[in-house]
Amino acid sequence: MVKVVGGGLAGCEVALQLARRGVPVELIEMKPLQRTPAQSSDKLAELVCSNSFRSANVANAIGLLKWEMRATGSAVMQAADASAVPAGDALAVDREIFADRMTAAVDAEPNITRVERVVEAVPEGLTVVATGPLTAPALAADIARRAGRDSLYFYDAIAPILDADSVDWDVVWRQSRYDKGEGADYANIPLDEAQYMAFVEAVVAGEKVTPKAFEETKYFEGCLPIEVMAERGPLTLAFGPMKPVGLVDPRTGKQPFAVVQLRMENKEATAWNMVGFQTRLKYPEQRRIFTTLPGLEQASFLRFGSVHRNTYVHAPSLLSDGLHWHDDPDLYLAGQITGVEGYVESSACGQLIAWHVLARLKGLEPPAPPPTTAFGALRRHLRGEGILSAYSPSNLNWSLFASIEKRRRESKRDRKARLAERAQTELAAWWADWSSRLGG
Repeated sequence: MVKVVGGGLAGCEVALQLARRGVPVELIEMKPLQRTPAQSSDKLAELVCSNSFRSANVANAIGLLKWEMRATGSAVMQAADASAVPAGDALAVDREIFADRMTAAVDAEPNITRVERVVEAVPEGLTVVATGPLTAPALAADIARRAGRDSLYFYDAIAPILDADSVDWDVVWRQSRYDKGEGADYANIPLDEAQYMAFVEAVVAGEKVTPKAFEETKYFEGCLPIEVMAERGPLTLAFGPMKPVGLVDPRTGKQPFAVVQLRMENKEATAWNMVGFQTRLKYPEQRRIFTTLPGLEQASFLRFGSVHRNTYVHAPSLLSDGLHWHDDPDLYLAGQITGVEGYVESSACGQLIAWHVLARLKGLEPPAPPPTTAFGALRRHLRGEGILSAYSPSNLNWSLFASIEKRRRESKRDRKARLAERAQTELAAWWADWSSRLGG
């Protein structure tokens, strides 16, 4: 018997993947006894935010992940496709029908026993914890005890990440402050005084995400949203994350009035983080305001900035190569508590963890999807592979995939199409082999 704690997307995916391969599962869900502040329904797999599963285009990293999930038998994707509503180039669902279908799928599975219980400590025996970003306090405290307080996070501040190919490198230059280090790990967006003041004004006036009732607006002074700093005075950002000291614009030979620094996000330098730009600006506002910065007029965002309540572990140090707890092979985590973001990624993480549990039960080596595939990229994120910055929750994006050789004069669209085609080919071959070892 495998215990799965949490009846959200990841937990239901884990339970159904295991049960459909003959493994008895005890699915433990605290609803209806207790709900998180974000929940309003007693159904399983409740969608608490948007009803969108995002892009349906396989040349988009998320669209590709959904293709791979379908190809490998995702229960979540089966329910999503069956409850889809018109949404252009995206997959959106009727959230009530989706939850009904997921709940019915779990209840119809003879190998799943549903248990209504508030779990306050990790159960004994083979267990998957999939309790999401609002894990109940008692269970979170038990995980914190196992992890060490410095490796469990309860509030998350994330800066945007840019696609390197969308940056105008004739304007943006690479240099570290005072030329310390090799100087290649940072890049700089120069602003004169008028550009800076206009930017600050836009940030202050921009539409922000209203914090949820359970999200206290108490920020760490060392990690303030840029709009909070901007509201303290027009020059606050210029003396904070946008300070220009130690930097000289090679086009003018002078220090700019202010800069936005970018930090290399991965070893391939295909992704760059906007340093210190954690923000509650709404996503469309981030795109509108940040693309007014010199050199970012055509910027493509791999991830937008955010500040929100989020319980997650430092997966690269706390999970093993087999994706179980580093010092307890009976404990697995799945979904957003591992540091993946989004409905699709959480569900895919559930599939990935279910495969690892199946491998454990069958005495097989842990599965390792090719790093060229979306599942492989998701696993790379959990292992912290190729990432240079501190580990933080992330949606799937192309910077997490193994790189592909660039072709001369190849457009970004064509290169992403090649990445997707490579992934589909290699995922199909890998899955044919791996599923046969699992027994079909």
